[in-house]
Formats: sequence, structure tokens, C-alpha cells
Amino acid sequence: MKSWKVALLPALANTRLTVALDNGVGLKPHMGWSSWNVAQCNAASARYALATADKFISLGLKDLGYEYINIDDCWSTKSRDSSGRLVPDPAKWPNGIKAVTDRIHSMGLKFGLYGCAGDKTCAGYPGNEGHERGDVDQLVSWGVDFWKYDNCYTPCRQNPRPQTCTSPAGSTKTWYAPMRDAILGVQNTKKLHFNLCNWGRDEVWTWGASYGHSWRMSVDNWGDWASVERIGSAAAGIYQHSAPGGFNDLDMLYLGSSKLNTNQEKLHFGLWAITKSPLVLGLDLEKISNSTLDIIRNKGLIDINQDSLGKAATTFRPPGAPAPVNGKIYPYWAGPLSDGVVVGLCAGTSAGTYSVNFKDVPGLGGSGSYEWREMYTGQTGKGTSASFNIGLHDMRVIKVMKV
Repeated sequence: MKSWKVALLPALANTRLTVALDNGVGLKPHMGWSSWNVAQCNAASARYALATADKFISLGLKDLGYEYINIDDCWSTKSRDSSGRLVPDPAKWPNGIKAVTDRIHSMGLKFGLYGCAGDKTCAGYPGNEGHERGDVDQLVSWGVDFWKYDNCYTPCRQNPRPQTCTSPAGSTKTWYAPMRDAILGVQNTKKLHFNLCNWGRDEVWTWGASYGHSWRMSVDNWGDWASVERIGSAAAGIYQHSAPGGFNDLDMLYLGSSKLNTNQEKLHFGLWAITKSPLVLGLDLEKISNSTLDIIRNKGLIDINQDSLGKAATTFRPPGAPAPVNGKIYPYWAGPLSDGVVVGLCAGTSAGTYSVNFKDVPGLGGSGSYEWREMYTGQTGKGTSASFNIGLHDMRVIKVMKV
């Protein structure tokens, strides 16, 4: 796996290095739910999609901006039909997919499906290689809004192709292009959100915006603290590549996992929010705890994630603070907002008192007085600094505005 060095924030005005695929989609990080972590292949069904849509309404998630109901791998039959078309599994989609998308659209929500750039999906179902335009035409006919595109069984020097190639015969940039072109070919009829799930290979953050609207910048989040550390710390070094129209995707929010405690869930959600990752829930909403529900319904954090400026937070080093350590969550983060600056304080390695002098925060303009609000506790204040006692692996997220 590629290693990243943690980058400190030189200036909040850095511009991204690529030009977004500008078709009016993905102007903010997408928010929603994905089926895979719930029950893997068994969750790729109309029943799960519609039950989750109902929960978006009853739990107030739709009103907070959660929008996409995304079905992952295993939704089709194991082979195409005689005309080469994908076939929704009739046991999972007894009334077809369009009936489900129509129902979800009637609720004011959107619907997503999953494909793969190889000849098979990761679970061994038909891939999209060589069928890109025909498959996109099917998506359009069903009213699909979102297309996650995985990287299994792709061109490889190993023969036969393995699920996960360790010696690729080329670049993901090459075999993701035909699907990008197919999506562009239908955009006058339907504008799809294209999510590149190439596991962060080939430095996708440097070119993903010319291909799609979000791109996975790492291998999977396995639902443990080590994954939060690995992915969250890596986000600091590539922050400048996120902007309206295309965002670094830190993978699904693995909240509700028995491997994470409440503090870790708060840091997980808070860091994903301020780095402008898509906020995609990977959990069963029928079983969600009250503490996890409180986290995902934190309107202040969601507003920061969805801020129209669309610039991601990264690390900064106040005077006297230790240097970042690769692979560890650094304590000090900041990023610009349309009406202020967000500051993140992370107790990634030790509990304690964490303080910030606002004059040290990039983007706050040096001396002056500020007003602030912390998003998890609701604490507010005015002055030139703020200080918090933070438990191990917990986080405080402060929105700061100059008075």
C-alpha cells in the first residue's frame, strides 16, 4: 500500500490541482446510506432499500440532508441475459428496480447501485468491463441516481485475474475512463453521481475530479480504530483535491460497530465531516443506538460538511506543538467555511486538555476577538482562545467567527 506523509496546512486558500467534471452533480459531499456493511450480499434487495428509505423519513435523516439509498454488490443475477443486459435478481427485486427507484424518488430521496470496472464484481457477479454504455443506458431507464464503481477482477498480469490484483496490467485511470465516458454520454438525459472506488490507487485524488464526483482515497474502512487512524490521518495530505464537484471519499461511516466506542465514533464522524468526506452510513438503521443516532443527527457538524465553500480541513501546527506522526490522528485541524473557520481538536493518542489560540489558526487573520461554538457539547464562547478536556479518542469541533 502507498504510504502518505501528513501535510501541515500552509494556507487555507490553496486551489485544487484538477478541474472538476462539471455537470452540476456532487457540488457538496453526498450523504446517505450503503447496504454492504449491514448484511453484505443479503442486503442488496428492495426490502432493505425501502425499509431504509422509510427510516430516513421517520428518524429525521432526510431533513438533515441524508439523501442517497445505495445498494452495493450482489443485486443482479450471476449472469447477463441473452442480449447482454444485467438482470436484477428477481428474488431480491420482485417488482424490478424501477419500481423501487420510483418509490424512493416519491419520498424525495435518491437511489444508487454498484458496478465494477473488471469482468466480475468483488463478489463474483457480472462486471461492467466491455458493457459500459449499455449498462449505463439500463441505469438511466431505471432512474438510478448514483453509481459506485469498484476495482475487482480488473486487468492484471496474474492469470487468471484475481479478485484483488497485486500486479495491475495498467492503471485504474485507463479502465475507469470508459465508464466515465458512458456517463458523460447520457448526461443530457440523466446526470449520474459517479463514485470511483479504486481504493486510492494511482493517486486517484490527483485525477478523480476529471472522472467523477467522489473517489475512495484508501482501502476499506474495516470498522475498527486502526482504520479510523489510517484513513483519517491520510486525509490531511490530500485535502487540496476536494472542492465542489469532487471530493475525497474516506469510505463509509462504520458507526454502530462493536469495535468502536462512543468517543471513537464521535472522532470518526467529526473528522469525516470536517475533511469534507461524503457522509454515508454503513449500518442497520433498525438497530441504531441512541448515542450513535445523536452523532449522525448532529446538525452543526452536517452543516460544516455541507458548507457551500466545499474546502476540506487539514492539520496545522501551533507554536510548541509536537510534529505529526504518520498514521496517527494529529490533534490540530482547521479548514475554511463560507462564514468562518472550523477547528478540530482530536485526542487521537491521549486524553487531556487541548487548547487553541485563534491567532495560530490559518484563516482567522491573526489578532482579534472571536466567537465560537463547539458542535458536540453545544458550548459557546467569545475571546481569543478556547480549551477543552477531551477523553481518549474523542474530538471537539469548533466553528469560529471573527467578531
